Amino acid sequence: MKLLYAPWRGIYTKDVSKNKSTKKSAEECVFCQQIKDDNDKENMILARNEGFYVAINKFPYNPGHLLIIPCQHTANLNDLSSETQHKIMDEISKCIEILKKEMNAEGINVGLNLGKVSGGSIPNHLHFHVLPRWEGDTNFLPVSTDTKPLSADLFSIYDKLKTAFEIL
Repeated sequence: MKLLYAPWRGIYTKDVSKNKSTKKSAEECVFCQQIKDDNDKENMILARNEGFYVAINKFPYNPGHLLIIPCQHTANLNDLSSETQHKIMDEISKCIEILKKEMNAEGINVGLNLGKVSGGSIPNHLHFHVLPRWEGDTNFLPVSTDTKPLSADLFSIYDKLKTAFEIL
């Protein structure tokens, strides 16, 4: 088995876990605060729906990395109603369509990290990742220079995707 060492993520999750316990309340949760805030552009929120919202990840693996975040403060998937779970799955499909069309994504990763040990950097509020991928989008820079290159400005991506979400 070959291993890929990715220290840049460890630093982020270590810093987050120092400041966030898995027992944080909704009042202390970054996602719950975004739900209450009315500055969608600053929070990179692309769409608000009944029961969840869609935002650009501010700490992306790739440009266009989206998060689908339930409004309900929970770490457990089964705490969400069946209706909300189904609506989120429909939204994941919509996100995939938008990323392929607007970002020319050649592939997509969809994921859900449940719990700190699974890689969840905010384990107290579950959230889904929809991640655009391109041939050759990984390289040596994060390992050798502690630098993750992003090929586009997040606010430019926000403006482009916001329009797409409003149309669909």
